[in-house]
Amino acid sequence: MKPGWTLDDVDWGAFDPSKVDPNLLRVIKASAMIEFNAPDYVTYLKNVFHDDDLMKEAAEKWGLEEEQHGRALGRWVQLADPGYDFDDAFRRFQEGYSLPLDTDQSVRGSRAAELVARCIVESGTTSFYSAVKDATDEPVLKQVAGFIAGDEMRHYKLFWDHFNRIDGPRIASFRERLSVALGRIREADGDDEMGFAYYCANTKPGAAAFDQKLYGGSYEYYAKGLYRPPHINRLVSMTAKAVGVNPQSFLIRTVSKLTCYLFQRRLRSLAWVAD
Repeated sequence: MKPGWTLDDVDWGAFDPSKVDPNLLRVIKASAMIEFNAPDYVTYLKNVFHDDDLMKEAAEKWGLEEEQHGRALGRWVQLADPGYDFDDAFRRFQEGYSLPLDTDQSVRGSRAAELVARCIVESGTTSFYSAVKDATDEPVLKQVAGFIAGDEMRHYKLFWDHFNRIDGPRIASFRERLSVALGRIREADGDDEMGFAYYCANTKPGAAAFDQKLYGGSYEYYAKGLYRPPHINRLVSMTAKAVGVNPQSFLIRTVSKLTCYLFQRRLRSLAWVAD
């Protein structure tokens, strides 16, 4: 998808309410808040790379594009659910969840490891929005998800290029990169951020207490249910490259097949959250 798109490039008039999937709508409500919260991530990255002007500039541009993702998804949500109060949901989310903004050290242990972690995140978002695009029949969401997936692929390359610019392959060993990747993947499976975003997006104030197992599991169930083998293959291949393994190797093809199996097993274990 083309870089540099704006909300004016989206054909909002093509919106078809009859093709809105209510379960996907719940997921998109949460995703919109995560994307719109990009300024906090920009602050965090600029703190970590406080003396690296190139990385700080890149983080600023990245953050603006992420915010646009949130605005585009939020606008689609308003079409799909006109009574939804995004501003109130986002306020609740920010009040209950925060990043470590008072540190100049990466939570991953090093700058190189931080960039590996960002590549892993972009691997997940690229595959996720590609899965959304392929899963939905609603024309506007399909277009928006396609635009965002293209951006996330470029963001992966952005962080990967900066990883190489700071000589990341020498600074971060294969073992360290693998550890960061596995750690980030484990975090994603029990992500407090996504679970809390899903909770804020899909409950009314005071209606229910936050339960990470329920709301995190609900987000994971409906989000992972969108994935098909090509999306999982993309996720695994991009992760492999960030770790330092040939994405085309027999090992990674085997890992992709195993990941497809694990996705299905995980979905079966989360079936209890379905309405």
